[in-house]
Amino acid sequence: MSLIVFPAIDLKAGQVVRLAEGDMDRATVYGDDPAAQALLFAEAGAGHLHVVDLDGAFAGGSVNGDAVRAIVEAFPGHVQLGGGIRNRESIERWFDLGVARIVIGTAALENPDLVREAARDFPGGIVVAVDARDGMVATKGWADVSDVSIVDMARRFEDAGVAALLYTDVGRDGLLKGCNVEATVDLARATDIPVIASGGVAGIGDIRMLAIHAKDGIEGVITGRALYDGRLDLAAALAVAAL
Repeated sequence: MSLIVFPAIDLKAGQVVRLAEGDMDRATVYGDDPAAQALLFAEAGAGHLHVVDLDGAFAGGSVNGDAVRAIVEAFPGHVQLGGGIRNRESIERWFDLGVARIVIGTAALENPDLVREAARDFPGGIVVAVDARDGMVATKGWADVSDVSIVDMARRFEDAGVAALLYTDVGRDGLLKGCNVEATVDLARATDIPVIASGGVAGIGDIRMLAIHAKDGIEGVITGRALYDGRLDLAAALAVAAL
């Protein structure tokens, strides 16, 4: 069972950026042509892409729509999109425009029926984001922390037909501290839903460790800053993930 590597394109004001710990004031700009960046990832062998409308996550609706559309048109593989998608209309619009999977975070906590209905109507298309600070679910672009644990959140959707859980350790995201493999594996073992790891990937060692645990239910890994900073070679990561 191989691991899917999702290169990340995070969008802020139409630019490709990476944040530190989800802080919009700690953004590093890596480019102003998101579609060109998507093509570079495709040329390196990526078949999947993870795109986040960061402004949308805080605004509660699409802000970088033009950039997302350009990415979807340019990238030949599967695009997974998150950030401010909190109603049925938005979900349907992005699927119609060619997005393969929709990631729902805040709305999954506040409006679980939306997730259940979408997962039923779009089989294999809905991913629930389980973003955590100290084991508790964070929402609204990670600005708020709820009183719901990540395992409780995951188990709410076990019978809903969601494609995967996207687990992010917010305290590590964008800091190159290393992925929280232990917590990711614990979550994967605690639920029947496949888990995608995110947050803190520092190099090939993280990819290798997660690939070892693919058998435990880890479907994939999202990596951003390590790729942009040259600490992780995408082609090498894909090769290790495929073993």
